[in-house]
Amino acid sequence: MKPYLAAVLAVWCWGIGPAWAQDTSPAAAPPTELLAKDLREEVVRIQVTVKDMYGREATKPVPITIYRPAGEGPFPLVVMNHGRSPAEKRAQQGRSRPETVARYLVAKGFVVMAPTRIGYWETYGDFDPENSACKTIEPMSIAASQQVLATVEFAKTFPYVDASRWLVAGQSVGGLTTVATVGRAPAGLLGGINFSGGTGGNPDLSPGSPCNPSATTRYWGDIAKNAKAPMLWMYWENDKYWGPSNPKTWHRAWVDSGGQAQFLGLGPSGKDGHNGLHEDMDHWLPVVDRFLQDLGFDQPAIATAPPPSGFADLADQSRVPAGAAGKAAYAKFLDMAAPRAFAVSTRGGYGVARGDYAVGRALGNCQRFGNPCKLYAVDADVVWTP
Repeated sequence: MKPYLAAVLAVWCWGIGPAWAQDTSPAAAPPTELLAKDLREEVVRIQVTVKDMYGREATKPVPITIYRPAGEGPFPLVVMNHGRSPAEKRAQQGRSRPETVARYLVAKGFVVMAPTRIGYWETYGDFDPENSACKTIEPMSIAASQQVLATVEFAKTFPYVDASRWLVAGQSVGGLTTVATVGRAPAGLLGGINFSGGTGGNPDLSPGSPCNPSATTRYWGDIAKNAKAPMLWMYWENDKYWGPSNPKTWHRAWVDSGGQAQFLGLGPSGKDGHNGLHEDMDHWLPVVDRFLQDLGFDQPAIATAPPPSGFADLADQSRVPAGAAGKAAYAKFLDMAAPRAFAVSTRGGYGVARGDYAVGRALGNCQRFGNPCKLYAVDADVVWTP
């Protein structure tokens, strides 16, 4: 994700059916972690049983980050799945917390649940159900998708979730998890969104050349025969994990075997297009929005800049309707390169962002403290009106 300033404080940032059980109480957030009030963010844990590639079985806690709209619903569900860090980083990967993407989906009218799968963060250790040893991706695919299905079963216990209508999405191994879930054709699944999905990549030692990509081709071609839900697949040209050709081969295997998937090849993004989910929202958001509209979800959700208002000169910090901290942050905003955006809240707070999807990020950085926010300035224009 591209760096940006935050408001007031820094934002850190087929087998049997799934076996799960809810813990007796929600998991408390660490004292240093500031939850997004406007998204009603909370963290819960469920117990899920999975197997690894050697047939070993374990039951572990799966933390789930929940974001949801205002109101009591019931709202349709999106299960959002994270990627896979190198082994030495998985313990520090932290809980899955896709806040910026969740803001769009919540505005679209979805509850978002983001499980942190077994083998990451709290459950990192000697049991890794997503280890494929570059031989076969079937065991890891079953284990990962099993946790998605367990999350959906858990979601059915909440009155504000309509789990009869849900989607699955994810990036990298989370994209592989998405494809695997669609291949199981679970009840209520309306669609899947695959951002840069795959496994076996090593951008440092073999950029663009994952180990054993034919295993993905074979397995995805096999499970596509069962798939019913339509999919959207998005890959970036300069993906250092898969390169530009492997995703096209995987997609061809999927559709040739009967799977439904629109493939979108996007241009280069940053130093490694594998991170396009976080670094290229300006390009993928409209595509995802059309996909969701085709599924019947037409609520506007993409943040856009209002026209210039003429309220004040851009450089006049005294007119900014924010407190001393906000005015100081606005001074730094003026030194930023475009694209950039500055938002203010009804209670003197603020949010600022630069780079990709700056408008949406600035609003999010401001709103996460629970107060309504409006854009004050975007690029070289003041857009705020009293």
